[in-house]
Amino acid sequence: MASDLSPEDSIRRIKSNLAEVLNPEIIDHVILEEKRPLRVYWGTATTGRPHCGYLVPMMKVAELLSAGCHVKILLADIHAYIDNMKAPMELIEYRAKYYEKVIKSLLRAVGVDISQLEFILGSSYQLSQAYTLDRFKLEGITRINVAQKAGAEVVKQTDDPTLGGLIYPLMQALDEQYLDVDAQFGGVDQRKIFTFAIENLPKIGYQIRAHLMNPMVPGLGDAAKMSASDPESKIDVLDGPDQVEKKLKKAKCVPRELEANGIIAFVEHVIFRALALKSKDNIPYFKVERHDGAEPLIYTCIEKLKEDYVADILTPQLLKIAVNRDLNQILKPIHDEYQADSDWKDIEQHAYPVIPTEKKVKKSRDKGDPAKRAAALAAKKLKESS
Repeated sequence: MASDLSPEDSIRRIKSNLAEVLNPEIIDHVILEEKRPLRVYWGTATTGRPHCGYLVPMMKVAELLSAGCHVKILLADIHAYIDNMKAPMELIEYRAKYYEKVIKSLLRAVGVDISQLEFILGSSYQLSQAYTLDRFKLEGITRINVAQKAGAEVVKQTDDPTLGGLIYPLMQALDEQYLDVDAQFGGVDQRKIFTFAIENLPKIGYQIRAHLMNPMVPGLGDAAKMSASDPESKIDVLDGPDQVEKKLKKAKCVPRELEANGIIAFVEHVIFRALALKSKDNIPYFKVERHDGAEPLIYTCIEKLKEDYVADILTPQLLKIAVNRDLNQILKPIHDEYQADSDWKDIEQHAYPVIPTEKKVKKSRDKGDPAKRAAALAAKKLKESS
């Protein structure tokens, strides 16, 4: 294996920092019995601009790479379109290229080797005859309500759903076979799609895969998670230091409260893990400077940080300053790569064209001839008095 870790340590790292793992014995068998790297895929629909919420799955991808896994990133261009046409077809090609640039840069920024990272465009195989026939097989055994339930937390829900939204989870299940992986990685919001794959792939002759699930992380605002459609709940990966600081200042971070606290969640699932990946002993060292010359707070485990936050030893103001510092350190090499890459800039312009907003021109009311207006007013008063 490419990793310096023992097989047992690799397995521990693969299964770490997850909300749930389905069929974990598959992971053990591949590494301990077959003695080869685990093949994992993570898919992303190439829609809105990637934001710092992507750092959450990227931390797991980074951990998988550091554990010696072969990671395949599915740039799901067809999924992006069939999910209620979230991305215009003419822009999807460029958005897929933009996502690849961002993901590579994010992973390099946290210091992992990306030689075992592979990018695959969904349309490169999802339009093939074999894939289409298998999709028909799944469609033939899947009832509409089952397909709706499978995609309920991922696909945009409407009272009158399109066929695309129903096919979406079926395709995601088939992707496991056509990407030739041992496991699929995603958020816990994808659990119903994962269980659909487990229940239905064997019915058309394919094996069950393991499934790794990340927790969902609260956004910086009141949103349930960081979302590209909520500008205040997300920080774009290309936002500069001033923009990052401004958005972090507005972020919801109630003193002493851990639940739905986007800043605490971001520290736990991004900052701590990024620091651990960069340290020689895989231990994070998160430093929080204090005022009035007091000794800084140093955290190596999230439990102690949460304990101090509830006790108000660690305040939202101090925490936000430390997060601002460390997040900008992660983003800086990404900004540097972007500024030095003319191809990336050109792709961005095509992927996310700036649509000029038309300024509303205030229509001036035609008040007419002042003399005629005065005469009409006088005539009206005369009529009322008579």
